[in-house]
Amino acid sequence: MSAHVTTGLEVLLDEGHPLVEGRRIGLVTNHTAIDRDLRSVIDLLHTDSRFELAHLYGPEHGVRGDVQAGVHVGRAIDGETGLPVDSLYGETRKPTPEMLDGVDILVFDIQDAGARFYTYISTMVLSMEGASEAGIPYVVLDRPNPITGVHVEGPMLDPQFESFVGIHPIPTRHGLTVGELARLVAADRGWPEPTVIRMQGWQRDMWYDETGLPFVQASPNLPTMDSLTVYTGTCIFEATTLSEGRGTTRPFEYIGAPWINATELVAELRWRDLAGVGFRPASFVPMFSKHEGETCSGVQLHILDREAFRPVEVGVHLVHAIKHLNGSQFAWRPGSATGMSANLLYGSEVLHAMIDDDASPEEIMATWDDGQDAFREKAGAAYLY
Repeated sequence: MSAHVTTGLEVLLDEGHPLVEGRRIGLVTNHTAIDRDLRSVIDLLHTDSRFELAHLYGPEHGVRGDVQAGVHVGRAIDGETGLPVDSLYGETRKPTPEMLDGVDILVFDIQDAGARFYTYISTMVLSMEGASEAGIPYVVLDRPNPITGVHVEGPMLDPQFESFVGIHPIPTRHGLTVGELARLVAADRGWPEPTVIRMQGWQRDMWYDETGLPFVQASPNLPTMDSLTVYTGTCIFEATTLSEGRGTTRPFEYIGAPWINATELVAELRWRDLAGVGFRPASFVPMFSKHEGETCSGVQLHILDREAFRPVEVGVHLVHAIKHLNGSQFAWRPGSATGMSANLLYGSEVLHAMIDDDASPEEIMATWDDGQDAFREKAGAAYLY
């Protein structure tokens, strides 16, 4: 049976808060910030006389969630409220002093996906930095980590590969709420501690579909709990020439390419006996993105036991198996000037280098141990639940 979790937004609306009331609010938000009745935080604060909503700031996909992945957004006027909107996913990713003119406080309310490379948390970190530089208080309306707050998995970010898909040294699957993450980052960087309006009723072992909250897809390519659950593992295929299922109804659950032998790949993966997941031979035709209009062969991941499932481990095994079976055709995609895109998504050179050097998945995953242990110890100081 689902619990009854109350989000930070609903706590603010129910109880108010002296730091937020009566101040000109700059709101960093998007379509995921809703209450239990599916009403937007923008509209709720705009029509509540206790609050003075002055300015909106949007992450990737825009404040209303109507923009595809990777598309830059410009300055606009919100059609519903008439408020000015500045994009934090365009030419500027950190709010400038001009953007913050006339704002007394920055409030962040966006649903996270629980993955280090998810750009919404990068927007939070950069907007928190902008607020710190401007001397403006920062408030986070907390929401659940949708893939629980107990599972931590994957490598720590190597600071030399810091980017918009990896903005702070945390593991791939970080196990924090956005409020806890804001606390951790502020402590690490010496910024003023943000005010977090906590949830009520959330427990660390909850998956999103156990919270009783309505599910809104966090971005166009994360439409279901299954896609969220596999995302921390299969997103690495964005850094390869294989399709990660974008342009299909099962993004991040389908992995394939025109040159994959699906039966052979599934047999290899089943032999590895990975916990909590099954693999089915699959064919799919992406409607956009890589291999648009081409028939791809590969696998669909089926989650059999999400508590036992380790998505980052499975992602490493998938890359290793495909490279092992299709060494002459498997290829990494070039990334930005910082390095290969695999290094940016994975957070270090380790996966790219060790896969190309024929290291085993076990050897690759052994490099995570020290970083994971140190993070778990440090993260506890940021816990709110």
